[in-house]
Amino acid sequence: MASDEYRFPGSPAVSVILPACNESALIGACLKALLASDWPGDTPAPEVIVVANGCVDDTAARARGAIDGFAARGWRLRVIERAEGGKLAALNAGDAEALSGIRIYLDADVTVSKALLAQLYAALSRPGARYASGRLRITAHGWAARAYARTWRQVPFMSDGVPGCGVFAVNAEGRARWPEFPDVISDDTFVRLSFTPEERASVPAYYEWPIAEGLAALVRVRRRQDAGVAQVGKLYPRLLGNDDKLPLSAIGKLRMALRDPIGFAVYSGVALLVRLTPQAHPEWSRSR
Repeated sequence: MASDEYRFPGSPAVSVILPACNESALIGACLKALLASDWPGDTPAPEVIVVANGCVDDTAARARGAIDGFAARGWRLRVIERAEGGKLAALNAGDAEALSGIRIYLDADVTVSKALLAQLYAALSRPGARYASGRLRITAHGWAARAYARTWRQVPFMSDGVPGCGVFAVNAEGRARWPEFPDVISDDTFVRLSFTPEERASVPAYYEWPIAEGLAALVRVRRRQDAGVAQVGKLYPRLLGNDDKLPLSAIGKLRMALRDPIGFAVYSGVALLVRLTPQAHPEWSRSR
């Protein structure tokens, strides 16, 4: 019978913290990809902590169903259930249970490649505060999402930066920079900007991250993304000095428009609709 009471000797090399709210349809694939990761045999095994928060489905049960498989490989998998929702509270709950100083924060809709965990561990094992993420592969379904993604992939911040959408990781010195995750909209922006560009590393291994489907959902998500960035700038203005996001030049926009008129039109149209229809409290939507 599966149980999250397995005990393992020693400390894990990394703690993967995975908040999940009503992710029954996706948690199995996410955990399967994690368990398929390549991992050096001479390195302590990782631990994975699923924090099922505010779920009204069987996310926690499905996660527990994977415990035996993780144990067979010598990996810890623990499942924490919280009646309260809220991603930031879930991240803090996972942090409170984590046994490793190296933390990998992973969204439940992300699929990691086999090399990602080991490469993040290597990047974060150097001295000094460090932040790392992998190469982002945006996945999209539906004509609007695919068109939007084609242009978004070309934005310099996404193609050349270390955005950390869906996956970001820090070492112990880096994690010591904030006591708990604050109650902000954009946890990835807050964490990324807590590090200078020189402290941020992109590893070559990729991960797949889906975006919302349909124009209405894209507008809702983009509105919330923009609000999250603005909120971090307002509450933590000192962090803005760490932002290396370059604006897209007029020539760059023209090249994108000529290369893919439909994709550019959808991407620009979503951005315009967000500016024309502001909301005091942007709603969350993934609408996969």
